[in-house]
Amino acid sequence: MTEAATRPPSPAKGLPPSPDPLEPLPLLRRELGTGPNGLSAREAARRLAVYGPNEVRRKARTSLGRELVRQLVHPLAMLLWAAAVLAFVADIAVLGWAIIAVVIVNAAFALLQERQAEQAVETLARYLPEHAWVIRDGQPSAVESRELVPGDLIVLEEGAKVPADARLTDGGIEVDLSMLTGESAPAERVAGPGLAGAPLLQEPNLVFSGTTCTEGQAQAIVFATGDHTELGRIAALSQRTQRDPSPLERQVKKVAWLIAAVAVAMGAVFLVAGVAVGLPLTDSLIFAIGLLVANVPEGLLPIITLALAVGVRALARQGAVVKRLSAVETLGSTNVICTDKTGTLTRNRMRLQTVWTPEHGTNIGPWAGALARAGALCTTVTRDAEGHLHGDPTEIALVEGAGAHGAPIDLDSRDGGRRAVFRFDPRLRLMSVVQESEPDGAHVIVKGAPEAVVGALDGGDPTAALAAADRLAHDGMRVLAVAVRDLPEGAATPARRQEAESGLRLLGLVGLYDPPRPEVAEAVRRCHDAGVRVHIVTGDNGATAAAVAREVGIGVPGLTVVAQSETVGDQELDQLLAQGDAEVVFARSSPETKLHVADTLRAHGQIVAMTGDGVNDAPALHRAHIGVAMGRSGTDVAREAATMVLTDDNFATIVAAIESGRRVYDNVRKFIVYIFAHATPEVVPFLVFALSAGTIPLPLTVLQILAIDLGTETLPALALGRERAEPGVMSRPPRPSSQGVISRDMLIRSWGWLGTVSAALVMTAFFYVLWRAGWHPGVPTGPGTPLHHAYVTATTATFAGIVTCQVGTAMAARTDHAALREIGLFTNHLLLAGIAFELVFTAALVYAPPLQDLFGTAALSLDVVALIATFPVLVWGTDELRRWARRTRRSTNA
Repeated sequence: MTEAATRPPSPAKGLPPSPDPLEPLPLLRRELGTGPNGLSAREAARRLAVYGPNEVRRKARTSLGRELVRQLVHPLAMLLWAAAVLAFVADIAVLGWAIIAVVIVNAAFALLQERQAEQAVETLARYLPEHAWVIRDGQPSAVESRELVPGDLIVLEEGAKVPADARLTDGGIEVDLSMLTGESAPAERVAGPGLAGAPLLQEPNLVFSGTTCTEGQAQAIVFATGDHTELGRIAALSQRTQRDPSPLERQVKKVAWLIAAVAVAMGAVFLVAGVAVGLPLTDSLIFAIGLLVANVPEGLLPIITLALAVGVRALARQGAVVKRLSAVETLGSTNVICTDKTGTLTRNRMRLQTVWTPEHGTNIGPWAGALARAGALCTTVTRDAEGHLHGDPTEIALVEGAGAHGAPIDLDSRDGGRRAVFRFDPRLRLMSVVQESEPDGAHVIVKGAPEAVVGALDGGDPTAALAAADRLAHDGMRVLAVAVRDLPEGAATPARRQEAESGLRLLGLVGLYDPPRPEVAEAVRRCHDAGVRVHIVTGDNGATAAAVAREVGIGVPGLTVVAQSETVGDQELDQLLAQGDAEVVFARSSPETKLHVADTLRAHGQIVAMTGDGVNDAPALHRAHIGVAMGRSGTDVAREAATMVLTDDNFATIVAAIESGRRVYDNVRKFIVYIFAHATPEVVPFLVFALSAGTIPLPLTVLQILAIDLGTETLPALALGRERAEPGVMSRPPRPSSQGVISRDMLIRSWGWLGTVSAALVMTAFFYVLWRAGWHPGVPTGPGTPLHHAYVTATTATFAGIVTCQVGTAMAARTDHAALREIGLFTNHLLLAGIAFELVFTAALVYAPPLQDLFGTAALSLDVVALIATFPVLVWGTDELRRWARRTRRSTNA
């Protein structure tokens, strides 16, 4: 248990020391300088100047200009800047400006995505109510919550938000602490002594800012405001927690520097080699520039950005809104999910699960309807004009359960026959009503905690009832006991609850349960098939969470339950989380516990997805690789701190997002193979030119390379980002976090196989055009020579040949190991459209006179067109044979 979990936060430098809220009340009043009449208005104003306003301070945001600069100097962006400079050096200003525009558009797009994810602390202020009732100068009055100070005496009642951390001095209330503890059931808070050694959030006499009072009335003395509250402490945790770059972000940086180093090294080597073999310096410089441009994948950064954006849109349609583009890829490598229970694994809707009576046990009969009806009569649930029930979720479950057991109640008749009501008292843990009904007369009906109800029974042995209550609780249910007492005809209505809640006869027990979502069990099974572990980290009690875990298949065949997760030390936590496929329920967790679990998993090299919906979850959501917030039931703070928001609050959507993330990552690798495969046919022409010492003219121009890299290859590469998943994507374990986005096998496939085949084909087209025109090595082809037009036509054939090879490469890159027929030849409609575009674009460059002059192209004859039309089939066919051979070899070895 951390010190922060049991002690109030230290004051800021220069402020008076914070009192201990757990010390005896007279001492606390003396330290805070207040009494039963509260503070004076003058003293409150003085303290406001000392302590400052009661609000959570926002962290200063990084300037927009600095964030924009960070996007503009990203390694891949730097490569694009270099490509732009090369374009200007080659006197191709139009393309130079086009590349600059690509850099700026990508930077702006990424900036807008990232900016939305950094507002969690600012949203915390919304949880403070605008006004609070406070007693000053002995008189109650409404003041702005930001004006509250330590020592103020505040009034809390049903429906009010707690404006500051305070200790109850009188009365009792029920408080919804779920935003801080994650526990779904309301917590009882009463004036009285504290519990020795209990965590601060579990102290029975303390309430905390931002929580909501659901029942009762009380007065409380404020002991902490603003940043010194639990809410402020969580805000500080969120601010201190930093996000690390995603695996893809780190790997793309490494790849960018690798590409840059290779491009610069090759350019420098061949510049020197060109001069050494006797080429003029100008020709050698042009050659080096062309080599650099050929190695720089100008379209890689925008294609990665757009592919991730496509993944974001696809996930949004599935119910998962991703706020950071890089998170799509991180989802694919996730191997641990830490999930809350209520609302994520369950429906967040209580229902009457079972009943128990002393005479019949859990057997169902008419007595079950009578028991359910009695419990439903002892409620304050209301129904609106549309027929919707409103009130405490437990009481709504009782009313609905009575109808399900054939004993529905009419709420208007209930209220009309009610002679008295004694609302729920958290100290007694009881509620009672005096109800008149025809023809049975008047009855006292009491419901509450089983141990409290059996204490008010008129004789009898409560052992069986308490044992049954324990069994139901172990099955994850919230258990209430219902008892009655008949009032003699003409008897007076009890004036005090002590008179009503005595001499009772036990009707039985009701077990209320928040059932799991029906699709969660299948989602958990898919997680296990995919090698993803699932832990439950919740504020609820261990028995309830363990029952849900067993029902949905978490922990099969074994499950470890940590009943008080705040007490777990580092060594024990390491042992729990290092047990291979073991799954754990962390119950009664605090904000620090969730953060501790996330950090420990990260230290073990795990990629962590953490779900949450309350303010208490914000630091852990911020720290996890993937913070997953609930869109329906979640707080604004959780949604702002998270990386992904589930619009349906459904655990199954997380699993669908992991599958989508794996597909997106696979597709990123597919279009990297596609882009890299064109480097070889773009570089080989320059190598032929250099190694022949200029006797073979340059088969490709720099401008034509840029037309390929920024024009023809972009749409097909983007379309590969929309490729459907290959079979078995969720039947393989998560990839290691150390695995690079580019593997040796990818480089061999792209540069060594697809690239080599493409280079051989395009050089064949180049030499075919020249030799047909009567060219021999060393014959001049420059402007004004007889073979110049043939040379221009030959470079056009090289350019068009690379484009047609791109078509074959795109079809081959659609699968990594499976045959193309397994995913369908025509299933990617966007790819077909992209191929059509690049062919039309190429035809325009080849046959449109204005573009011929700009790009140095010439019209191709039918025989040349027929030749290069075979390239797609040859490129794809050879790669299909290679993959078939690999599959055959693997099946033989297996």
